[in-house]
Amino acid sequence: METLEFQAEARQLLQLMVHSIYSNKDIFLRELISNASDALDKLRLAALQDGLEADTSDLHIEIEADAEARTLTVRDNGIGMTREEVVDLIGTIAKSGTAELLAKLKEAKESPELIGQFGVGFYSTFMVADKVELVTRKAGTEGHGTRWESTGEGTYTIDDDPDAPVGTSVTVHLRPKDEEDQLFDYADEWKIKEIVKRYSDFISFPIRKGEETLNSMKALWARPRSEVSDDEYHQFYRHISHDWSDPLEIINMRAEGTFEYEALLFLPSRAPHDLFQRDARRGLQLYVKRVFIMDDSKELIPDYLRFVKGVVDAADLSLNISREILQQDRHIQMIRRRLVKKVLSTIKDLLANNPEKYATFWREFGKAVKEGLLNDPDNQKAILDVATFSSTYGTEPTTLAAYVERMKEGQEEIYYLTGESRSQVENSPHMEAFQAQGYEVLILTDPVDEIWVEAVPDYDGKKLQSVARGSVDLPDDEDKPEPEGDFAPLLTFLKDRLEENVKEVRLSHRLTTSAACLVSDTDDITPTLEKMYRAMGQEGPRVKRILELNPNHPLVSGLRAAHERDAADAALPETAELLYGTALLAEGGDLEDPARFAKLLADRLARTV
Repeated sequence: METLEFQAEARQLLQLMVHSIYSNKDIFLRELISNASDALDKLRLAALQDGLEADTSDLHIEIEADAEARTLTVRDNGIGMTREEVVDLIGTIAKSGTAELLAKLKEAKESPELIGQFGVGFYSTFMVADKVELVTRKAGTEGHGTRWESTGEGTYTIDDDPDAPVGTSVTVHLRPKDEEDQLFDYADEWKIKEIVKRYSDFISFPIRKGEETLNSMKALWARPRSEVSDDEYHQFYRHISHDWSDPLEIINMRAEGTFEYEALLFLPSRAPHDLFQRDARRGLQLYVKRVFIMDDSKELIPDYLRFVKGVVDAADLSLNISREILQQDRHIQMIRRRLVKKVLSTIKDLLANNPEKYATFWREFGKAVKEGLLNDPDNQKAILDVATFSSTYGTEPTTLAAYVERMKEGQEEIYYLTGESRSQVENSPHMEAFQAQGYEVLILTDPVDEIWVEAVPDYDGKKLQSVARGSVDLPDDEDKPEPEGDFAPLLTFLKDRLEENVKEVRLSHRLTTSAACLVSDTDDITPTLEKMYRAMGQEGPRVKRILELNPNHPLVSGLRAAHERDAADAALPETAELLYGTALLAEGGDLEDPARFAKLLADRLARTV
């Protein structure tokens, strides 16, 4: 026998479990049953896909209670564990998002309902246990099993067990009943049945207590919507998603005919912390004729809908289907297309009929959905139809359809501007003429907005046009800038002086109050995109931009006059640098040499006081 210590974070978690007060301790049994069900799924999958020689004719979960001894045992004949796996999976919780979990559990002192909602699994037993014993043996291995014991005080013992059968059993030595602490008698038959019915009725394996089967085993997705309560759906969602919140929306699907399948999907009510992490869990559970085939099947749902959770049960797929086959299987591709259309139509229904739910959904998942504008051209229009954007029209987001309806007479383009924040966009010099003339501009502040606007040429026949790119001519622009005329020498001087940074200097008709702004040429990438590519290691030639001047601004007219008086004036080059620098700062850009700019500005200010 060997005595080992839990890792430091595991000890902290155990202490929180044992000494904190939680109102819902029932979930320890749900977690043990869920773990047992996963073990049975894994054994059946190993037998189907890997050819593991194992008896899968009577896969089941047993619950055994001893009221006198105050013990409760949950036993399965599933895949089991090796000694190394026991140490790795139970002796440590490093694979379970430990840091975030501990932080949330500490917060749970003020929110007792939080426990049981983080998939804490095996550790939840210590809420109700004085001691926990685990006996396990890995299927397909020869030799002995493993026995593990702990009182939850920071150490555990582990030893060989030559008599351990294949599978896993967990025996919980129950603490005394204390209903004031919401600690019930978990050896009581009625309490066990209540918990199984509430949390585990949908488990596809029989859960037995003696001769009695406690769960219905009827797949939740196969039952008519009218026969399933919202609470059952919510519990099922929590089981498959490891989320603690109720889902925002439930989606039932059934396809009949030449190719049959059933699906039960959920739109979560909040984004997981790893929504934008590459290694995050994503995909749907795949079953074939009620037989579990694959968890997190990415082939069933595109990456931009990775937050969707649920189950797909197909009738005509091979039981030993692999991921490689999934990628090519025409039935899988057909299911994927239909699931995407159903999810997008559900979002559209929320937009039309339940604005509050839609607002929650778009706030949590809008950034991810907009990724589909880049990699799902077949559904680009459908995605644009369900997307909403901030705009200068008001404080509430708008659809593109609503924007088009409000377009002014003669307006042929949908105007937008990207930036890091609404305030930055609204205060951009590029917006001045549009605001002055009452043209609505979309305010796009998500990083993905910089990219998708390049991939979407138009909406409803209306081209998307950045107000910071090209030469924008407003239909009712009455105050056109005067021809270069007397400004030509100054423009030539500034272009020569700033040639390292700009490709052209011209007069502007998009400015009303600012002296200057920088714009990108029609076919050039934006500075933000250029910066993003460089951050990804994609170095390329630097893109020069166009400096536009407001001929009606006192600084510009004064600069022209100074240049006419003395083109060799030593102060002119410094003024040119300051003019360029202020234009760059006004749009949120980064100065190449902030110290030099600050010195030039300080010197110039000093000469004016």
